[in-house]
Amino acid sequence: MSSGRIQFAEQEGTFVLKFVGEIRLTLCSALDATIEQIFTALNFSAIVIDLTETRSIDSTTLGLLAKLSILSRQKVGLLPTVVTTHPDITRLLQSMGFDQVFNIVDSPLPCPECLTDLPSQDQSEEVVRAKVLEAHRILMGLNESNREAFHDLVNALERS
Repeated sequence: MSSGRIQFAEQEGTFVLKFVGEIRLTLCSALDATIEQIFTALNFSAIVIDLTETRSIDSTTLGLLAKLSILSRQKVGLLPTVVTTHPDITRLLQSMGFDQVFNIVDSPLPCPECLTDLPSQDQSEEVVRAKVLEAHRILMGLNESNREAFHDLVNALERS
């Protein structure tokens, strides 16, 4: 079981997602549902992803974050912001090409008390596999390094 959680808040037109601990595949369904919820609202001025308390983050989650950025630019012309204060997380984001699809800053957010945990969502193995596949396809589209890194995984998921 994952020892991480994702918190969410909407405050004065800003959507905030805060990732705490180890963020793994087990949280992808709740994250994907929240991304869909954000874009049904369409009445916001900013999206902030707070990674200041993130210890680790897997590639499926990174793919869903890339999806969030792509949808944000397509639907509302907005580049989301990622807040990271950990050099390892910052390096990971840069190596995945996130500096091209997010504003990356190192200033912590106000109002941590306004965040609530996303509810867990039970999904079938097939639904989770489809989300993993989608997330990795998105990551592959960010740069050539990602395309090479995730090519075999995507091929294996497509065959299964």
